[in-house]
Amino acid sequence: MMRSVGTLTRADLAETINRKMGFSRAESLDMVESILEKMSEALADGQNVKISGFGSFILRDKRERVGRNPKTGVEVPITPRRVMTFRASQLLKERVAKG
Repeated sequence: MMRSVGTLTRADLAETINRKMGFSRAESLDMVESILEKMSEALADGQNVKISGFGSFILRDKRERVGRNPKTGVEVPITPRRVMTFRASQLLKERVAKG
């Protein structure tokens, strides 16, 4: 049974597929793994991932900038990097707000 509090896991997702779709546990886990792998590959290739009604995983390239060590005050360069953010869909925001 899925937990209402805590962390949703791959096994929880597979269990839902198993229960609702009737696939075996192994097939259900393979499906979850395939979906996550496809999403990971797309992000690694520089593509944003949008799941309608859920949200978007958005990549941003940050340029090099100067930062400061908060303890010493010494300026240090922060190297350019790619960051990922998640932007929830309006539907998800509304569902979360209702609790």
